Amino acid sequence: MNAPLAPRKPHTRSIHGKTVDDPWFWLREKGDSEVIRHLEAENEYSASVMAPTRELQETIFTEIKDRTQETDLAVPAQHGDYWYATQTEEGKSYPIRIRMLGGPDGSRELVLDENVEAEGHDYFRVGNVSVSADHRYVAYSTDITGAESYTTRIRDIETQEDLPDVLEECRYGLAWSADGAHLFYTVADEALRPFQIWRHRIGAAQSDDVLVLQEDDDRYYLGLEKTRSGEYIVISADSAVTESTWVIPATDPTAAPREIIPRREGVQYNIDHRGDEFWVVSNDEGVDGRLLTVSANGGPSSEVVPHVSGRKLETPMCFSDHVLVWGREGGLPAIFQYDGASLHPIEFDEPIYEVAPDSNREFKATKVRYTYESFVTPRSVFDHDLETDERVLLKQTPVLGGYDPGQYVQERLWVTARDGTQVPVSFVRHVDAPVDGTAALLLYAYGAYEISYPVRFSIARLSLLDRGVAYAVAHVRGGGEMGKAWYDGGKLATKVNTFTDFIDAATSLADGGFCATDRIAARGGSAGGLTIGAALNFAPEAFAAVVAEVPFVDVVNTMLDADLPLTVVEWEEWGNPQVEREYGWIASYAPYENVTEVAHPPILVTAGLNDPRVAYWEPAKWVQRLRELSTSDAEVLLKTEMSAGHFARSGRYDLWRDEAFVLAFVLTRLGAA
Repeated sequence: MNAPLAPRKPHTRSIHGKTVDDPWFWLREKGDSEVIRHLEAENEYSASVMAPTRELQETIFTEIKDRTQETDLAVPAQHGDYWYATQTEEGKSYPIRIRMLGGPDGSRELVLDENVEAEGHDYFRVGNVSVSADHRYVAYSTDITGAESYTTRIRDIETQEDLPDVLEECRYGLAWSADGAHLFYTVADEALRPFQIWRHRIGAAQSDDVLVLQEDDDRYYLGLEKTRSGEYIVISADSAVTESTWVIPATDPTAAPREIIPRREGVQYNIDHRGDEFWVVSNDEGVDGRLLTVSANGGPSSEVVPHVSGRKLETPMCFSDHVLVWGREGGLPAIFQYDGASLHPIEFDEPIYEVAPDSNREFKATKVRYTYESFVTPRSVFDHDLETDERVLLKQTPVLGGYDPGQYVQERLWVTARDGTQVPVSFVRHVDAPVDGTAALLLYAYGAYEISYPVRFSIARLSLLDRGVAYAVAHVRGGGEMGKAWYDGGKLATKVNTFTDFIDAATSLADGGFCATDRIAARGGSAGGLTIGAALNFAPEAFAAVVAEVPFVDVVNTMLDADLPLTVVEWEEWGNPQVEREYGWIASYAPYENVTEVAHPPILVTAGLNDPRVAYWEPAKWVQRLRELSTSDAEVLLKTEMSAGHFARSGRYDLWRDEAFVLAFVLTRLGAA
């Protein structure tokens, strides 16, 4: 049984001598009332099919809620004379931003209550929050549709009143001048590409703002931040393979931006500032990066630490007396400390984990604050003394109900891909789950943009593990887990490695007894949804169920439409189908166009009507094609958020219910409910 088929409007595409009929092309017409009725009918159908799981969904939602300490306070972080923090309160969906004067135990002062700002909106998301150097103002950007076009306002923290200043159609990134009189922000073009940096004078109209820099090359996104020293405003222009950076003294905000290192095709670099130098990580002489310094007054660069193959250096972090570099080594995240001659990693003792910088706002600090977690260790905040190497746990996210990490087993596994490559897999199961080839498994993957998929703790995942279903992440090529070569081995002409790595991981886990061959569910989102969709076409028999969230599945049509957000930027990731050879790469795996008449497993697909990253019509079209050609009677469900975008619903309770819906689908389809 499937949802009623929508009416068809013919569309034919001809390119490179190939003609493709696309009967579902009309679903792109967002303004067509028939499209909206179709999506709503799909939602009703999905709800009816999942109706027998409502009790299970409610049970899982309650488990998530009961394990979560709803009223909680994050570790306060010093910024000048204030300590800033976020807190959550039971019954409220969004965080509350506060600060304390003089220390973390000082009296609390409200900075921004997101719950108040969210009132009356079905969707609400804060994209930027930046406090002025004098701590008088907070600039904050909000999105109420999910389309990621933000309105920026400026609030007087003491009076809790917004200034008349309103900046429309902003993107990510805000930076204050040193005197708090100017605010820099980003603006996107019609394709939602951040291509301009503007300077706003507090108290002036947006129409009086000054254009600081414009990037006319459609391959580049502009970014905006400040150095940790607070002395420079940093503008970056990033494509998939090339980066360049300009700086403006924060004390001289009207100065023209100055480029640090001239743009060179294929060279990427990141900077921070300390004293008279910019510290730079660059891949100019090795794909995994070396550490350099460049005089703040201009001049040639000087190598500090050379490139070492397999040790991925990514981002420098400068303190007044210390320099760190964030990166990866051995397939795991790493923090490298510079000792004046070389880099040394900070050691961690679990086989798999995620470590990331937390709030480090004090430039003169002698401690670095970071978050640490794993599949079994809840998110933990540490202060690490850079002079004594002492590590202090400041807070670990509480898990209510008597959570015992000893009840779960995590491992780093290695599986052999069909070309002999060793692919890392992060795996976790309940201690009582069998390893005899009978257990169920949920296998996740991403595999794009050199993003390393993190090994994070999840309260919701406990509802899966406690029912005997194991969980694993296949760190497939196309991600950044094993360095730059790992990324290059899963993009453009080699993109197919991403999908075959995922299939080979599923097969190897079953062969190793970690799960049953016929009890594997696949899950991925966005570009990870492409991984899942392509793997489903290549090996539909490998999966007992599939969850594809906002999946990028109509790759050819999207990459042919240069007016869509991301398209031109992403030609360096996927290829440009206007070039015949590159069209061949994409057409060989694009999930929508490669569906064939085979027996498909149960499939759950999600979409966001206002999604600017993966348009809702990609998953909507794919669902119809799957239904048309599947030879099984397994359901194909489409669940579209009608008031949201790429990141689904925005409130934490709504997100918990969404996750309960997905887990109920997985558990019932794997026979593990």
